[in-house]
Amino acid sequence: MPTTYLRRIALSVLATVALVAPMVASDGPNTLTAAEKAAGWRLLFDGSSTAGWRGYNKPDTSGLRWIVKDGAVCLPPADGADTRGNRDIITTDTFGDFDLMWQWQVQPGSNSGLKYFVVESGTAAIGHEYQLIDDARHPDAKVSTERQTASFYDVKSATARPTKAIGEWNTSRVLVQGNHVEHWLNGTKVLEYELGSPETLAAVQDSKFKSNAGFGTKKPGHLLLQDHGDAVCYRSVKIRPGTT
Repeated sequence: MPTTYLRRIALSVLATVALVAPMVASDGPNTLTAAEKAAGWRLLFDGSSTAGWRGYNKPDTSGLRWIVKDGAVCLPPADGADTRGNRDIITTDTFGDFDLMWQWQVQPGSNSGLKYFVVESGTAAIGHEYQLIDDARHPDAKVSTERQTASFYDVKSATARPTKAIGEWNTSRVLVQGNHVEHWLNGTKVLEYELGSPETLAAVQDSKFKSNAGFGTKKPGHLLLQDHGDAVCYRSVKIRPGTT
């Protein structure tokens, strides 16, 4: 085969690698691929600041425990107490229909959660919570399966919990389409329910939220990251908003 032809092939391969390499390098935490951008996804956490977030019923994140380090927004361990929203952070934007994905890790014995449909009408930060917890060590996970990882906290149990080892990054997803809601964990759909359905409202009546008017129905609102006084980190929080 002629040398010039071989040289031309080699140069072509090198050019292709040069084009692909930056794309591969950018597909890390807190980034969006070109396909995701085209599909309407956007980042809710930029990996370096709390821009787009503020405290519950607060103008910003001043005075809260959240810190940004190593491309994640994290909490150090504390007293393990839930302050009912006083130390939680919420998105500045609100959402109705959405496809939400994020990565998270907890430390041994930790408890946290991501809430959606959060409104600031009361002193407590109430919302539908995707539970994030050390199922093996935290006592709240022993109360009921509705309080274990990926469950609709205290309302509906996840059917499976394919979690990674403590300290490793898990990937979670919440999908809301109309009244249909799904929870996913590490690529597996583990829970689904219908907002406002008799089944969901009956489960709410058996939960700690039975006195919260409208709980279990659709209430477009903020997303929330919970400070439950334990060590947790979040990163790669991204959303594709729907039309409602």
